[in-house]
Amino acid sequence: MALDVPDILFEDVWFSYNCSPAVRGASFTVPQREFLAIIGPNGGGKTTLLKLALGLYRPQRGRVRVFGVEPRRASRLLGYVPQNSNFSLDFPVTALDVVLMGRLRGLKGFYEKQDKIKAQEALEEIGMGGYELVRMGELSQGQRQRVLIARALASEPKILLLDEPTASVDVEAQGILYDKLRELNKMITIVVVSHDVSVISSYATAVACVNGTVYYHSSNEIKPEMVKLAYGSCPVEIIAHGIPHRVLARHEGKDNV
Repeated sequence: MALDVPDILFEDVWFSYNCSPAVRGASFTVPQREFLAIIGPNGGGKTTLLKLALGLYRPQRGRVRVFGVEPRRASRLLGYVPQNSNFSLDFPVTALDVVLMGRLRGLKGFYEKQDKIKAQEALEEIGMGGYELVRMGELSQGQRQRVLIARALASEPKILLLDEPTASVDVEAQGILYDKLRELNKMITIVVVSHDVSVISSYATAVACVNGTVYYHSSNEIKPEMVKLAYGSCPVEIIAHGIPHRVLARHEGKDNV
């Protein structure tokens, strides 16, 4: 990829559900190997941003580019972990079966030996080695979430997008996950939606506060006024989870784009 082309670009992007704006004039870029944390209230447009970047939604105004092209043209380079996965726990599918789904490409309806190797490696990387033949319905909710993350990793993405990946994961597993994301970030771009600012601020290289409008900052340091714009009232409760945050001086650039 050309170094001067951002991995993700939003340019004056608007998107509405039934005439109700969810994203309003979003303009920001995600450079190569950035770790972007997206925070904001429920219903503020965080998941919508991810789906626009994935090409699942198309902007009604403005444009989105991934590696300089429309998102759907770059879909094979994207890994996605949704907030919720709608599959029946009664369905007899194993953890390995689910991760192998990340290896499907185009019309190919079978798996090669290399696909199984990559799926196995992805499970081991996320701390789920040894669970290959366990059915998804027999795993805990947190374990199932880790399997879904492994599925995304198995596709060997250039950008990994995760929507609240630790919402149902225990504290120990959260540490494993974020340590793995930090390691992956040396090679690929990471975009994570999360409410846990205290954790994200330890790993992210940039933060975007989203509440319809996107307030982007190219640092993991969070301004109180920036969070207040996104969350409204009580921003201190959101950012004071045991880890102190430095207050940034106002500066020129992409603080508010």
